[in-house]
Amino acid sequence: MPLLLCVAELGRQDRSDELDDQLLEDIQRRLNVRFAPESAVLALGRVGVCVALKIARQLMLDQNVPNVMVASVDSLVNAAVLRYYEENDRLLTPSNSDGLMVGEAGGAVLLGRCRERSALRLAGLGLGKESAHIDSGLPLRSTGLAGAVTGALNEAGLQLHELDYRITDISGESYYFKEDALCVGRLLRRHKEQFENWHPAESVGEVGAAAGSIMIALALYACRKGFAPGQKVIMHWSADDGQRAAAVFVFEGDR
Repeated sequence: MPLLLCVAELGRQDRSDELDDQLLEDIQRRLNVRFAPESAVLALGRVGVCVALKIARQLMLDQNVPNVMVASVDSLVNAAVLRYYEENDRLLTPSNSDGLMVGEAGGAVLLGRCRERSALRLAGLGLGKESAHIDSGLPLRSTGLAGAVTGALNEAGLQLHELDYRITDISGESYYFKEDALCVGRLLRRHKEQFENWHPAESVGEVGAAAGSIMIALALYACRKGFAPGQKVIMHWSADDGQRAAAVFVFEGDR
């Protein structure tokens, strides 16, 4: 089975130079297993899981791979990251309400052809690039995120108003709430009484690359336990460097 392992993006303040070279080998040694040659480490931060889903889907289609494991791990609980966010007024503190709380997490998602009941089906993926990223100083219009969401919707054959709720990686900063609101304003063509926006960072903090696995697991759990607003969900991710990603999932089975 291939393992696609999503980790912190290149250039982050606390990142080890050996992370990409050592982590996959260390995991195989610790578990006493060998993953398939197609395995890879994806150093893309918050958008990594969505890119991994795209690669995994292609492996299953082109090479008839039956299953792919997508895993993600990250930690922002260290001095270098805290110092960076505080110096740039991005850390939630008693004197700064427009900031985030750091966290750490890991998660894994097993992908395969949808044969069992009560499973999430990946219906669409989309990627985009935002020139007005958080450090750019440019006026934000959410063109990058809107492009990613549009791509995912087109693949799924759905429009935004047909989805039941959304899950995002927003972790407290007003920039990303504004981006989400602008994106919905651009793409929502019919009025919806409710369009809930779940952000797991409210519970676990900003967890970087690990956010994707957490969001997918939350959607599956919510559908199986019956507290999801419906069976169709869109998720989206925004990296500080402007990379944007979105995925549409449809729950198949009894709720």
